[in-house]
Amino acid sequence: MTGKDATSISRIGEKSGSEAAVRGWLYNRRSSGKIQFLIVRDGTGYLQTVVAKSEVSPETWAEAERATQECSLVVSGRVREEPRAPGGWEMTVTDVRILGPSENYPITPKEHGVDFLMSQRHLWMRSSQQHAVLRVRSEVSQAIRDFFYEREYTLIDSPILTGSSVEGTSTLFETDYFGEKAYLSQSGQLYLEPAAAAFGKVYCFGPTFRAEKSKTRRHLTEFWMIEPEVAFLEFDGLCDLAEEFVTYLIARTLDRSAEDLARLERDTSKLEAVERPFPRITYREGIERLAAKGFPIQFGEDLGADEETALTEGNSRPLIVSRFPTAIKSFYMQPDPEDPDVVLGLDMLAPEGYGEIIGGSQRIHDLELLERRLAEHKLPREAYEWYLDVRRYGTFPHSGFGMGLERFVTWMCGTHHLREAIPYPRTLKRIYP
Repeated sequence: MTGKDATSISRIGEKSGSEAAVRGWLYNRRSSGKIQFLIVRDGTGYLQTVVAKSEVSPETWAEAERATQECSLVVSGRVREEPRAPGGWEMTVTDVRILGPSENYPITPKEHGVDFLMSQRHLWMRSSQQHAVLRVRSEVSQAIRDFFYEREYTLIDSPILTGSSVEGTSTLFETDYFGEKAYLSQSGQLYLEPAAAAFGKVYCFGPTFRAEKSKTRRHLTEFWMIEPEVAFLEFDGLCDLAEEFVTYLIARTLDRSAEDLARLERDTSKLEAVERPFPRITYREGIERLAAKGFPIQFGEDLGADEETALTEGNSRPLIVSRFPTAIKSFYMQPDPEDPDVVLGLDMLAPEGYGEIIGGSQRIHDLELLERRLAEHKLPREAYEWYLDVRRYGTFPHSGFGMGLERFVTWMCGTHHLREAIPYPRTLKRIYP
């Protein structure tokens, strides 16, 4: 059997009792004298293969001995069920062929520092836990698209290069655009709002950039964001949509990423406990709770990581905090008609100390009010004329939110830092590899 006839490890059970070949990389190798165990991975799973000296040719035995960590190879043999083996299947080997040698592979079973591993990120993602996290990310990404597709949303690809900002220019990466200033996008939201007037229900899903000089485990300078925007959706409906979205993604992850979560030793009972409805409090209520816990936070101050963790302490479900002070929120957020000092905005805080995973709001749809807010925030009106057109020509109530993919994946996997939830993390001090 040759490499061109290879079976993916995820489907190796279909070959039970018959001959098969797998093509991949040597994940691990151990020997007990006259038997060698080669653990092969191909990206879809792991397979234990058994090479018995008495049952193979001297050339095959020598080739198995020559195999080193992460060499590429083709292994052929008979497949049988073995509950104790990785994946539940084992192969009795008849032939081994090394395709690409791997000498002195730099990531060994010993402990390595994070900086070393991040410098070897292109190799580190082959490690079982990193591999599992990125497979969960892939499943979540597909689930996001399925969620919106099933609900008749239209995907709108917002531009990466933009001449206007969503949150102000202090955290924008600036670039020259043929003699004019342009920025890497912080969000696709402003471009989604006009699209909502064209299609009703829209979303974008792509990379976004924040030039924040932050070194916390919750921040990256480049990350992926999911942003729905819905015409005629008001604030209470937005909160419901955010809840429905998160519970859908969790159920999908538990269903289709069980093996990866097990490899990560994730306590899935904590995810299984997440069900609707989520608890909801206002910002003012949150300030009172934090004061009772000894936090010196005052009205008008934003919630930091410590405050978010304290508010969710003891919760099994995410917490929705709404109606933040107008003064600390973006120019486009709709004021609460019953309390104009706050906006109809929400932050969804994940339990277990993972912090904010969703931020959103109802948008201002009154032209005059939006013009005033632009002036108050000292934003150049000429850069937003196209955005104001949405209110000039058939204005309508609308709402939307943004969710950082890496924050959600980090929570699902139970990992500590966002840098492991993206293939090639970009942070304040890292742009290599």
